[in-house]
Amino acid sequence: MKNKKSSAPQEAETRPSRCPDNSAFKQQKLPAWKPQLTAASVLSTFFLTGAFCLSVGVSLIVAAKSVREIQVDYSDKCSHCSKLRENSSNWNSECLCSINITLAEDMLGDVFMYYGLQNFYQNHRRYALSRSDEQLLGRNVDVQNSYCAPFATYQNGTPMAPCGAIANSMFNDTIDLFYNFNSSVIQVPLLKTGNSWWTDKNVKFRNPESHNLSAAFAGTARPPYWHKAVYLLDEEDEKNNGYINDDFIIWMRVSAFATFRNLYRRISRKGQFTDGLPAGNYTFHISYNFPVSKFKGKKYVILSTMVWSGGSNPFLGIAYLGASQWIVQLVFILRSQW
Repeated sequence: MKNKKSSAPQEAETRPSRCPDNSAFKQQKLPAWKPQLTAASVLSTFFLTGAFCLSVGVSLIVAAKSVREIQVDYSDKCSHCSKLRENSSNWNSECLCSINITLAEDMLGDVFMYYGLQNFYQNHRRYALSRSDEQLLGRNVDVQNSYCAPFATYQNGTPMAPCGAIANSMFNDTIDLFYNFNSSVIQVPLLKTGNSWWTDKNVKFRNPESHNLSAAFAGTARPPYWHKAVYLLDEEDEKNNGYINDDFIIWMRVSAFATFRNLYRRISRKGQFTDGLPAGNYTFHISYNFPVSKFKGKKYVILSTMVWSGGSNPFLGIAYLGASQWIVQLVFILRSQW
């Protein structure tokens, strides 16, 4: 027993210590700079920061207000088409609608055409997950094991391509713009490619490898709400067909809000439209396919220019105004006088 008691202190001496090394770094003895905050230094810092935010905010707001934009709600103006689309049995019946607009001033520079939706909730969790990224990469996958259900396969087992609720609800209105110049009608040239993000077009979306696109999608079927198969989205341009179609790629990037806009086309700057859209009378010719009345939504077509800070959105400029900075400075000034 005595030997055991005497061995305990020896074991404690041989046990490695858990104390950190006696170094400047581990003992937190490194030299450090501790600023001496005074009223003058704090106030000057707040004033300089506030002046910077104010100048940037004013610049952003002025730039946003210089954007030329026109927005047309065509869900009510095409009411006859809206009523037709309320009955799903009329899906194969074409409905055309024309809307006249007038540009009081020229829209100079690059002009972008957007479609907008209101009260369409893409941010629902099950909706946002209802897709197969493996399938969109052109891989042969079993969509039944994905989040695409109930838009994965038909009752006979035929897989949908593309699968999922996002793809099934793709916006499919066709919008053309015509310029009424004197007694003639000129179709405005629109660019349907180059509108999606490069990473989406070249990395996240790929077609199945095959010598023929229709053969690549053999054994699949279009989603139930689509009018044509995915390999027929753009038969004129094979680089804009299938999963790499720009309209499809843009739609698959879901919005965080119920009211949003997506880029649809860009004005091709050639001929009479080299400098943009001249002032005058225009007509939208719309093939109305996308129903919105069932969810009490609205559809818009938007023409907009662009500036160095982006589109017509003053939010960032308002945020940069630094109103809170000036309030804090005022509090410090009043406090220093007491």
